[in-house]
Amino acid sequence: MTTCASASRNRAEPLAATAATARTWLLLEQPGPWGTDALHASHLDRDTARTLTAAVEGTDVRVALIRRPGRHADRTPRPPRRVYLAHTLPGASWVRTWLTDTPETLSALDFAALGRGEHGGTGEPYRGDPLALVCTNGRRDRCCALLGRPLAEELAASGDANTWEITHIGGHRFSPTLLVLPYGYAYGRADAPALKGVLGAVRRGRVVTERCRGRSAWGRAGQAAELAVRELTGEEDADALTLDEPPADASRWALVVRHRDGRSWRVDGVTEPGPAVPASCGAAPGPQPRAQAVAVTAAD
Repeated sequence: MTTCASASRNRAEPLAATAATARTWLLLEQPGPWGTDALHASHLDRDTARTLTAAVEGTDVRVALIRRPGRHADRTPRPPRRVYLAHTLPGASWVRTWLTDTPETLSALDFAALGRGEHGGTGEPYRGDPLALVCTNGRRDRCCALLGRPLAEELAASGDANTWEITHIGGHRFSPTLLVLPYGYAYGRADAPALKGVLGAVRRGRVVTERCRGRSAWGRAGQAAELAVRELTGEEDADALTLDEPPADASRWALVVRHRDGRSWRVDGVTEPGPAVPASCGAAPGPQPRAQAVAVTAAD
């Protein structure tokens, strides 16, 4: 049986501009099994899951569960659990962390402020290795388990990153997929040798665009525009480029990408149906919307 990942790869579906959108991530350690909707189908307290889901709505904050690679016993986890908060806007990215034995208190965080990049001193600054978050939730899509779990275990064994499994970052058909923090770039069709270069670049404040799906701080059009300018200029500095305005959801769009040295580019693009592939295993093939840049010109 053809998997969604093999169908996407066989059709050479582009990776660019397919990353999940979130300016700020709240990551909660939750060992044990995960269901299809992991936040609500795990050993996390159901009331906590419901209140967190409601609290982040409309705030540019996305909640995901994480766990260490390896075997996951079907038992209620014991506290304390690791929490990460990460903001991904260029020039303002940060990661904060702490341990909690009361995850239900997370819903009291000021998520509107967190979405704007204001952490208010919550937790402590994280200064460790890059966070490599590999999607492994096989209950959501089997490709994430078949391809993601071996990658997570290999990365963890290599010691090249602070590696965690994560519940869902979108794009099962690009498995194995992962999110790298602090900058929030997502990658697809990843393997350990390629990721060694990605993680080495992150340590130097750089970004590798090969197999990059985009920066989660931007919408799909913004991801396409930023990656197009990086391809044109060869710019690798993770925080060198920003967008003048949030991307709009439209079939045709134009965005201005600015460099901190004063240069700027206008990126014209389109969002249109992509190749007909299954969005996930078991789904019927269908067109997957794709944002792509069609012209990049120097702006005045």
